[in-house]
Amino acid sequence: MSRSRSFVTAALGIVAVGPLLALAACASEPQAAPTPTPTPTAAAPEPYAGPVHFVGDELDWFLPTAEQIAATIPGAGEISDPDANLQQVSDGWGATIDPEICTVLLYEASLGSIGARTITWTGAAGDGRDGYLHALQFADEKQTQAKMDEYLAAARACGQFTFDGHDSSYAAVVVDEPEGVQAIAAPLMIPGDQGEWVWTYFGISSVGNVIVEFWQPFTGEPGLDSAAAARLLADQAEAARDRLVETLTENPPVPREEPPAADPASAWSTWTIGFDGVGQLRLGEDFATVAAAAPGAEVIAPEGGAGDGTLVSPDGSARILVRTQDTSTIVTQLRIGALAAYEAPKPDGAALPRAGTVGVGDPVSAAMTAFPGGTVVHVISAGLDYYGVATRDGHVMMFHTDRDAADPEARIIGITAEDANLRRHYGFSPES
Repeated sequence: MSRSRSFVTAALGIVAVGPLLALAACASEPQAAPTPTPTPTAAAPEPYAGPVHFVGDELDWFLPTAEQIAATIPGAGEISDPDANLQQVSDGWGATIDPEICTVLLYEASLGSIGARTITWTGAAGDGRDGYLHALQFADEKQTQAKMDEYLAAARACGQFTFDGHDSSYAAVVVDEPEGVQAIAAPLMIPGDQGEWVWTYFGISSVGNVIVEFWQPFTGEPGLDSAAAARLLADQAEAARDRLVETLTENPPVPREEPPAADPASAWSTWTIGFDGVGQLRLGEDFATVAAAAPGAEVIAPEGGAGDGTLVSPDGSARILVRTQDTSTIVTQLRIGALAAYEAPKPDGAALPRAGTVGVGDPVSAAMTAFPGGTVVHVISAGLDYYGVATRDGHVMMFHTDRDAADPEARIIGITAEDANLRRHYGFSPES
């Protein structure tokens, strides 16, 4: 490039930069950027630290998958989907068992429960007795711990025991985890005059207000890996507990709202039965207090001061059963209508209180719609059928039916309100 061209180019550059410098000189001083205001961050909620109480469909969280059951329990065949049904026998054994605590291994864990979820499967014993797993809701942690303490005592004492004089065994593996998770499992071997019909794989676990039980008949040599079975139960319980804490941290439980007390002078058909009582009659109060809250009623007190009493409406059209604790006058249940289909005379639903829109004489399906999340229960020995629905704090309503409550044609023949926290413990401890 020639020197003259280079000079021209440099001069043009100077001319171009000059105006920019002039503009810069005329521009105002730049303002400092404002300090951004931090966006408030919502504080994380405090982790839920209340009672570990499961309710309704939360019981499903305890249920192993079909694959887990098949891999853990030898002989488990066709495995059902989970359902909200519970079948009880409740007729006892009538055997002499030594030590006595081993009796707990032979009774139904579901006695005293207020909700259940069930899985069943065909067994290898080939005699039509299915295996099952129950996730069972109880009123509170105190009740489940009392039951689990008995199972743990049996696990310690019943490695060798006698059943009607026959040598028997339950060599249990025990899992005892922090934060209340406990589990046991083993083959339960009771040979005797009736052959091997009571040889079963049996396991049980607990956390919070839930007990999980599995039972599987077997023949031949036992093949259960007891440690793996106990570990499965414990792992399911731990996962369910963690999920409950997470759920109730995000959505803390709120007290339920009960309808206002009824006018004592009004017809009993206008009263409401709910989880806390009937009309202005409240569970947990003394019998005399409950009776006084129904002015004009005929009062039939429990014999001996405890047990079942009755209130009859002033016009004689309606009756309310009032059940107290076995050894006190504290009211645990209030029932309208009948308990079983074989009772007579048939109650008149039009004269009785209703549970919201649901009353005696209605299809039980109406109760299932109005109060979802419950359990269909069939008690074989007593011939009882009902649909029960429970609250997180251990209150229950039972809709008694004239047949299996799972039958679409089933009708409500009675309704019971109960505070299950006041139940006597079903078990074998000195307090039972």
